[in-house]
Amino acid sequence: MSKLDTILAKPRPDADDLAVLLGAHVPAEQARLLAAAYAVKVREVGAVVYFRGLFELSNLCSKDCLYCGIRRSNQNVERYTVPVEEILSGARWAWEQGYGSVVLQSGERSDPAFVDLITELVTKIRALSHDQLAITLSQGEQSEATYRTWFEAGAERYLLRIETSDPDFYRRLHPADHSWERRRDCLRLLDSIGYQLGSGVMIGLPGQTVEQLARDILFFEQEKVVMIGMGPFIPHADTPLRDGIRNFAWKRHAQLTLALRMIAVTRLYLQDVNIAAATALQTLAPNGREQGLAAGANVIMPNLTDPKYRTAYQLYDGKPCLDESATQCRGCLEGRIASLGETIGFGQRGDSHRFQRSKDKLRFGQGE
Repeated sequence: MSKLDTILAKPRPDADDLAVLLGAHVPAEQARLLAAAYAVKVREVGAVVYFRGLFELSNLCSKDCLYCGIRRSNQNVERYTVPVEEILSGARWAWEQGYGSVVLQSGERSDPAFVDLITELVTKIRALSHDQLAITLSQGEQSEATYRTWFEAGAERYLLRIETSDPDFYRRLHPADHSWERRRDCLRLLDSIGYQLGSGVMIGLPGQTVEQLARDILFFEQEKVVMIGMGPFIPHADTPLRDGIRNFAWKRHAQLTLALRMIAVTRLYLQDVNIAAATALQTLAPNGREQGLAAGANVIMPNLTDPKYRTAYQLYDGKPCLDESATQCRGCLEGRIASLGETIGFGQRGDSHRFQRSKDKLRFGQGE
């Protein structure tokens, strides 16, 4: 029996096994890895895909991350903020279509007007859906008071990507005024408030190792992350990291397969968390998101943003589906998911099983 098969025969990989699994790039080995992860997914969370209707509500950002297309220093982006009524109209459509959840995503801002905007959107989306739509926020680093305000308004989930669990590597990807420790502390604050905690990393960054990615997975467990949103690094032409991967077209397959292995190993190790099949996978292959689902992901985030805004919210080059309406997106994804033999959890919130089990333990006095 090979070392890979010995690891896959375990009920759950050991921490020391993760880098070995992530390095399984030989096609036959990778196929066995992905098949094992898919089996764990079906056992732990079912062959069900949960939709998170995504609204990219604003590309104004105070951050200047070296890899991001909407970084504040990029002068080639037309800045926008979607009017409240347009977001509410889209959220009503999502609710009527049976979506169980929506995501409000934007650049990072903390000014009072922005805090009030998010509070208003959360409050009104909960009201129009009769508290049926679960709301995930992704507005970056905020104060404790802001996080509590949004939680009390009705937001239940928060996605804050750490991007890498390695503080030194983080500093190579961000200006000096960006703090890894601050970001980590925000994750801990969100968990303490009661949010379902989401985070994630970029995969295939220049200079990144499988050992670092293995530590990222351990970080997810350590910080009680129950929703994982991660994807392959794809350079953007208007960023300092645009030349980070030379001959990128030639390396597309390597980026894709590493991202799939990261999904699979995360599923094998964490088992009952929610994992998104990132839209960036589809940039690398037409069926990239389906491959993500087959590797162990169970969440897809259909973009419900009006197409007139989408070209201005490109965090990386080559983002797909920029001119596709919400209705077209739903129809396309339904067909793609059906081709895998999976179903869509319409009318279901799709809460993280790990989060729910943790709540049940606390409810029955069993502790963590």
